[in-house]
Amino acid sequence: MQVRSSRSAQAGRDPVHHPVFARWYARCSAAAESRGMADVRRRLLGGLSGRVIEIGAGNGLNFAHYPGAVSEVVAMEPERALRALAVEAALRAETPVDVAPGVAEALPVKSEAFDAAVLSLVLCSVRDVPRALAEVRRVLRPGGEVRFFEHGAGGGRVMHATQRALDRTLWPPLAGGCHLSRDAVAALREAGFELGPYRRMTIPENGPALPQSFCVIGTAWRPSSDAGARRRVIRRTSGAVRPRWRRRPRRPS
Repeated sequence: MQVRSSRSAQAGRDPVHHPVFARWYARCSAAAESRGMADVRRRLLGGLSGRVIEIGAGNGLNFAHYPGAVSEVVAMEPERALRALAVEAALRAETPVDVAPGVAEALPVKSEAFDAAVLSLVLCSVRDVPRALAEVRRVLRPGGEVRFFEHGAGGGRVMHATQRALDRTLWPPLAGGCHLSRDAVAALREAGFELGPYRRMTIPENGPALPQSFCVIGTAWRPSSDAGARRRVIRRTSGAVRPRWRRRPRRPS
């Protein structure tokens, strides 16, 4: 199939550059597919349709699991090495995929252009979570769907303390900017999304609970009421009364 991925080859300095982590992540994520992650991806993406934007596509392992009702995927990945692997994955996918550079906090796409957005193990590493989610809300049409699979805070008090300690020290520089103690559900709620069903889980589900094991998979929506608010803003702007220039009255001579 044809992949519109010319933007991914653009030269210049990348806003995200973690080549060592990218190589490690590519190997580990591919190995995890046979240990349950492929099933998680199918659950994450099942039932989607229309135009989809995937933010932080990594090495493109989601591409093989998009259902046939998806007409196009625009996959944003800022890390060059992972983006190159995503282009290769797009060539093997049945769904049309456009792999492009771009950070979550400033998506280079039009507003209200997508029916759904996919967030898969990305909110842990973005630099500004509220700004990134504001961008997701901007590019989704009113009523558009968010599918999310994220890892973050979990376990008891000891595990929470461990996650926070690692976030302050070793983990982000070793893991490509990843943070262990973020709460994706709370972040989506605070960004104004309507939360649907979600499920907390550990990955691997039957393995030991490590600081990075606590995950959540679920659905959220951009409120349909956003459309009414947008129309009201447009009406106020278009219906604004322009000032009229009035000729000053002549002073009596």
